[in-house]
Amino acid sequence: MRALGFVIVTMLLWLAGVAPAMAQAPDPYSKGPHLATTLIAESMTPAAGSTVTLAYDVTPQRGWHGYWQNPGDAGFPAKFDWTLPAGITAGATLYPVPTTLIIADLMNYVFEQHYTLLVTLQIPAGLAPGTALPIKLRSNYLVCTEEICVPESADLSVNLVIGDGAVTPAARAQFDGFRQALPKPIGMGARYQVDGKSVRIEVPYPAATPLTKAYFFPVTAGAVNYAAPQQVVRDGDRLVIETGAGTASGPVEGVLRIGDAKGLMVSATPGTVAPAAKDGTAPGVPEGVLFATLIALGGAILGGLILNIMPCVFPILSLKALSLAKGSVNEREARGEALAYTAGVLTVILGLGATILALRAGGAAVGWAFQLQNPATIVVLLMLVVALTLNLAGLFEIPTPRFVDSASGASGAFATGALAAIIATPCTGPFMGAALGAALVLPWYAALAVFFGLGFGLAIPFLLIGFVPPLRKALPKPGAWMETFRQILAIPMGLTAIWLAWVLGGEAGTDGITLGLIGALGIGIVLFVVGKRQHKGLSAHWLNVVLLIGVTTATAYYVRAVPKGAAGAAMLAAENKATFSEEKLAEARAKGQPVFAYFTADWCLTCKVNERVAIDTDQVKAAFAKHNVAVMVGDWTDGDPKLGRFIESHNRAGVPLYLFYKPGASEPEVLPQVLTPAMLSELAGG
Repeated sequence: MRALGFVIVTMLLWLAGVAPAMAQAPDPYSKGPHLATTLIAESMTPAAGSTVTLAYDVTPQRGWHGYWQNPGDAGFPAKFDWTLPAGITAGATLYPVPTTLIIADLMNYVFEQHYTLLVTLQIPAGLAPGTALPIKLRSNYLVCTEEICVPESADLSVNLVIGDGAVTPAARAQFDGFRQALPKPIGMGARYQVDGKSVRIEVPYPAATPLTKAYFFPVTAGAVNYAAPQQVVRDGDRLVIETGAGTASGPVEGVLRIGDAKGLMVSATPGTVAPAAKDGTAPGVPEGVLFATLIALGGAILGGLILNIMPCVFPILSLKALSLAKGSVNEREARGEALAYTAGVLTVILGLGATILALRAGGAAVGWAFQLQNPATIVVLLMLVVALTLNLAGLFEIPTPRFVDSASGASGAFATGALAAIIATPCTGPFMGAALGAALVLPWYAALAVFFGLGFGLAIPFLLIGFVPPLRKALPKPGAWMETFRQILAIPMGLTAIWLAWVLGGEAGTDGITLGLIGALGIGIVLFVVGKRQHKGLSAHWLNVVLLIGVTTATAYYVRAVPKGAAGAAMLAAENKATFSEEKLAEARAKGQPVFAYFTADWCLTCKVNERVAIDTDQVKAAFAKHNVAVMVGDWTDGDPKLGRFIESHNRAGVPLYLFYKPGASEPEVLPQVLTPAMLSELAGG
């Protein structure tokens, strides 16, 4: 009866759209199409033997809507008829998360705003470069308002050519945005139980993870009573969805909405589902978000505090702290400088956080220190650190702003805090990874609170020195020794410059590091001239400032990133490692092999320390070899969006990320961000 009702309603809606078109009177709905559709290819030159993703991009006319893959009580989904060259096959159509629309007590799963469906084409191997691949698609669909429905069709095409598979930056960003809207795999099985006229669906979902606008959209036809209200209740680390039962008896596929345009793919099998506890809470309550935010905030504060011992931040903090120990600084000035320093730190960290959130909202797979994926940014940082090294060494003095050696002045303290935050961005310490990963699921205002915590943690030492007089009194008294100490601090800052040059070489190759060193030499020469003038009692000439900016700008402009190519893969193979891919991971796990997968970047200082002191040690290598552990490395130096999406799926905003897959385990163990050889050896043997 339900199937008959579906057919009758759909036919009536269809007739309602056709009948007015047969009348003689003018009809405001007669002009179409009401869905503007285009077919877009991620790459116009796919490589033979590879895949290429096509986007079926749709913009409904105002007041009209298209239908999801399961339309609900009425309507029907779009039908696709592909005309493809020989050997090419089209995969399943992937849909974003829909919305609900109730008309005359009928539940519809629809799209009322712009939406995009994705289809992957498999290109056969052996096709010669330059081979034309004409792709044609005829789509038939139903488009409706709340009063009328019209069947329409669209003939679309795109002409591809076999090539190198290159994807332009604009196309990559566009398709990353499309993929961002797709529901994500939950990675764990769900269960459902039919109890009379109702059905309970149990979905694993961490208790601290935020949840808003929860709703279960069944992909399996007839799985639930579409129009029945849904009650979603948190019960520990699970969600219990209770609604009207349908006719399904086997596996049920669906999408669980967890926020605005965010969803998880759910696969449920029949089983026993206990009712939710009576004290369960409805999804989206502020307490859930508040608890998750507080946990992430605590981790961010601890992580920011630890950043102060990094070799690039410690010299700046040390000298600025010692400046407050001078007798000329009174209580009011000390507190003012501490607050100004904190304001400088927070301005940079919150600005970077807001940029990350904005880019992620646009679909980009970016995370902490994403700006270091651009070699031009590395050049600017390198020039800055070289200048600071020469300043600490005594070659010249920075006149304004007074970054390090200022005894007073809020402007100098603000600039010092901003500088410390800028140089700290390549670093990720303990507690930071999980905290910044929370930004992936928290609302934007809560995510900004996490970034605030990171900046606040970075500023805590100087705040304490500024506001706690006994701490200032405990600092060594100023004297001639400070000049020697300052020159000693030039060493860790110089090591930071060497590290940045190495990072630049990893991203831009030999030519890039050569340009960087030439630029550093140019900066050194200009600052040498500035120092000579200062020793004569003269100020730095404006021409020297222009030269500094010119050298930095020219170096950053001419440096270019180079692909890793086969050399990187060969180096990994020599170390008994493999370049990470989800396909290789699945293959190794299918063989029952334990897998250690780690994700790193040349600009990630924490990553490199872990590799030297833990991962690449003889003890760990021997343990991995003895127990046949496959080691896979994901290099995120250049911001590969595919890797970014994988990292994001494990609730991390960036690197490092360390995963250990035990044979037979459904999910990996996420390891801490500080590794030890004993920890990895024990995992291999376990």
